[in-house]
Parts: sequence; C-alpha cells; structure tokens
Amino acid sequence: MPSLKTLRTRIASVKATQKITKAMQMVAAAKLRRAQMAAEAARPYATSMQRVLTNLVAGVPSSSAPPLLAGTGSDNRHLFVVCTAERGLCGAFNSSIARLARDRANALVAEGKTVKFICVGKKGYDILRRLFEKDILELIDLRSVKQIGFGNAQSIAEKVIGRFDNGEFDVATLFYARFRSVIQQIPTAQRIIPADTTSAEQGEEAGSPQFYEFEPDEGEILTSLLPRNIAVQIYRALLENVASEMGAKMSAMDSATRNAGEMIRKQTIFYNRTRQAMITKELIEIISGAEAL
Repeated sequence: MPSLKTLRTRIASVKATQKITKAMQMVAAAKLRRAQMAAEAARPYATSMQRVLTNLVAGVPSSSAPPLLAGTGSDNRHLFVVCTAERGLCGAFNSSIARLARDRANALVAEGKTVKFICVGKKGYDILRRLFEKDILELIDLRSVKQIGFGNAQSIAEKVIGRFDNGEFDVATLFYARFRSVIQQIPTAQRIIPADTTSAEQGEEAGSPQFYEFEPDEGEILTSLLPRNIAVQIYRALLENVASEMGAKMSAMDSATRNAGEMIRKQTIFYNRTRQAMITKELIEIISGAEAL
C-alpha cells in the first residue's frame, strides 16, 4: 500500500496536469475562432477558382490543354502532399489524415504503382516514415511560422509544380482535414494535378459549365491560372488544418481535464480511506497496549 506522502504527491501531480490541460483548452478555444473564420473565408474563393476553371476547360480542346490540366497521360507515379500539424495533443487529428494517405498509398502500391510523399507538418512525417521512410521526398517544417499566409502555400505549390515539370510524378493528391465542427474534422483527399474540375462541392454547377468569351484565349489564361489554383487549394488546406487542429485540441484537452478531475476524486477517496485506516490501526494499538498494562 502506498504511503500517505506518495498519495499526496500523486494528487498534487494530477492537479498540476489538470491546470495545464485546462489552460491549453482555453488557448485552443481562443485560437479556434480566428482559425475558423479564416478557413470559412477561404472556402468561397477556392470554390470560385474551381468554378472558373470548369468554365475555362469547357472551351479548351484536350489536345491544347496545359500539362497541369491534361496531365501526363499516365497515372503510374503518384505524389501525396500530406498536411498535418507540427504538434500533438490534438486527439486523432494527425493520425486520421496519415491513415487516409497510408491506405491510399497501400492500395496504389498493390496495383503496381509508385507513391512518393511530401509531408507538410512533422506529425504526419513521424507517422508515415514508419512504413514509407524511403518514399518521403521532403519534410516542410512550419513550426517557425506564427501565422499561415499565402506565401507559405505558394512556396509549397512551387515545389510541387517544379517536381511535376521535372517528370517526377503523374498525379498529385493533397491530404488535409476539412473543419466541420469542434468535434468533427473530416480527412479529405483532393487531386490537384491534373486539376480536378469536377469538385463535388460545386454540385450541379460543376456538371453544367457556363460559356463565356475570354480575352486572352482560354489556353493562355489557364497557363497562368492553374499554378495559382494549386497554391490556392494548398492555402485553403492549410487554413482548414489549423482550424481542425484547434478544434481537435480543444476537444482533447477538455476530455483530459475531465479525466484528471475524475482521477483526483478517486485518489482523494483512496487517500482518505488509507489515512482513516492508519488512524484506526494506531488507536487499536494504543488501546491494546493500555489493556495489557
């Protein structure tokens, strides 16, 4: 049986942990509002970009489509851009994204195709390197970035496009978590090369493009618009990830705080029972000694 001092130390330790998890929950709640507003503000722009691409593609012959739209004509080599958080303590947020990418990769490898990874965020890298260490091309560390900006997404997009221009892959897929609520973040896979102009988010608009006259011609516009679209989609994914991470962290820290409170309650009851047992034992010893005299 542990001593009373050990039990007091254990209770104090759990109380200190509870204070930390409570503080982390409050910080995540404060950051969540701003992150959610940023993610929601980016959605209409990204959706409108997809809609414009859909309208442009309708007027471009497949023979003259830019490579970022038409692809290489093959899908044997895949690049996965996996966006996760730089830190943990956010429940299953990181593992759910990495699991989706891992399952997709295993399915493609089983079909005889090759898969390479670019990891944006250290946690996704730590998970994926257990099975795909030799296939990870690069780790993009954003720990020094205080606030995600479009420049960060532009830098990632340039690296992806550069590898595509060098003929390193045929298809690029972006993995991230779409924020829905504090308790629900949806792991999402989105193809960015070749450009996906039939996004499910557009509903009927994607299947029924409106025709316009463009100046200059559609092909020239697509040449400059497609690289920007990749940066926009990556930027949106990063913002969605930040909001999802804060929501998951808030939920996880709330659960940890409640679990710590329950542990403190149980340990306090055990401490009081142990203390009472020791007092009772001492009283019995004193009474037995007095009777012996």
